[in-house]
Amino acid sequence: MSDLAATDGAGRTAVRGAKGPEDVDLRLEQHRAELTGYCYRMLGSAFEAEDAVQDTMVRAWRSFDRFEGRAALRSWLYRIATNVCLDMLNGRQRRARPMDLSSPSTSGSPLGAARPEVTWIEPMPDSRTLPAGGDPAELAVARESVRLAFVAALQHLPPRQRAVLILREVLAWKASEVAELLDTTVASVNSALQRARATLADGEITVRDPEQPMDDAQRKLLARYVDAFERYDLDSLTALLREDATLSMPPYALWLRGPDEIRGWMLGTGIGCRGSRLVPVVANGSAGFGQYRRGADGGYEPWALQVIEVSGDRIVGLNSFLDTARLFPLFGLPPRLAS
Repeated sequence: MSDLAATDGAGRTAVRGAKGPEDVDLRLEQHRAELTGYCYRMLGSAFEAEDAVQDTMVRAWRSFDRFEGRAALRSWLYRIATNVCLDMLNGRQRRARPMDLSSPSTSGSPLGAARPEVTWIEPMPDSRTLPAGGDPAELAVARESVRLAFVAALQHLPPRQRAVLILREVLAWKASEVAELLDTTVASVNSALQRARATLADGEITVRDPEQPMDDAQRKLLARYVDAFERYDLDSLTALLREDATLSMPPYALWLRGPDEIRGWMLGTGIGCRGSRLVPVVANGSAGFGQYRRGADGGYEPWALQVIEVSGDRIVGLNSFLDTARLFPLFGLPPRLAS
């Protein structure tokens, strides 16, 4: 196999002289995390994103002997991943959050029926999508661009617009590079980006001015949340919420807005959460927790994967994903806690 160029015009790493299957595997694996982040933003599903990246890696491995360095390896992999995602999205209904589907309910509303998994935006561990180390400013943009609100907003865009916006705004590709990847023109890329920006602006969503990393005050806020939740002190807990804070519980479409409704729910239908224990995780650029409810034997059983959205000095979103059979292994959480 001929030697490959070291970088392309944007400084993207290419392969030099891959000599065997192990060497190829190593070079492909170096791009897995960023490709997973890209596919997750495109698809809104942690598990579909990992399937898409695995498909990308298999396709790349099988055709690697025909890859002769005409483009950087990274660009080539993104082309394959984009085509995989576009194929997966063809004719499919967009994933959403409960807030996208209905008006808020009240604390006394019935929970309703669970909806299929394909309905929902799913949480994703940061460790699967964000590269270790790197430039702090780039990491801040990457972290902001996997937040639940941003990933949900992306799903409102047609798939090719979605790809253009991610490549241009999140990954900072040049318009000419995106045009080459999508086999289109620079004018078409710029037009798609303008339309995508307008759609996100209507929802007041942006990654241009990402929030700063969590500071000491926000860490203390989360510590107070854990203390209040585990003691089930709802006066203390709701004091941490912003007036427009939301509570959602996929796979159920019901969601609540405001401290009073959230408090009423947790003292009513949600009273079984009393006595829970929380184990910290990091999800979607935000703090998260594996929630375990007390079981009949005195131990603790998985109940929800919580993603906590914070803005300033208040909590603005309590997102409880109840598909623990799939999500707890994904986040490396234990199957149960001892008493």
